[in-house]
Amino acid sequence: MYGDDATIRRILTELGDTWAVVGLSANERRAAYGVSRVLQRFGKRIVPVHPKAETVHGERGYASLADIPFDVDVVDVFVNSELAGPVADEAVVKGARAVWFQLGVVDPAAYERTRTAGLEMVMDRCPAIEIPRLG
Repeated sequence: MYGDDATIRRILTELGDTWAVVGLSANERRAAYGVSRVLQRFGKRIVPVHPKAETVHGERGYASLADIPFDVDVVDVFVNSELAGPVADEAVVKGARAVWFQLGVVDPAAYERTRTAGLEMVMDRCPAIEIPRLG
């Protein structure tokens, strides 16, 4: 398993409240849109990361993690598994404290690289499900 309850709880409650949401656009039909709204409701600052760099939920978007001019604590990844590994690597370079791969996003090699770099990581989970579950 890629993320036990203790790791999930640490990411959600201890590692910081600025979450870069990779794959978040203004498309209301995409999962990232609803999940980022839940994150906001639970006190997280979301930072949309998408090639369109759209403003979403009142937060300015950026085309890439590297373009964000401030620190981020958690990188929440809503891209497909083939693209997720490079995003995890960018999160390490950016200095994030954790990486969260959403439901259906799995890359065991990226998990190992990210953990070896000292970051916490969860894969194939959704914070909008985990926050209420862990209370």
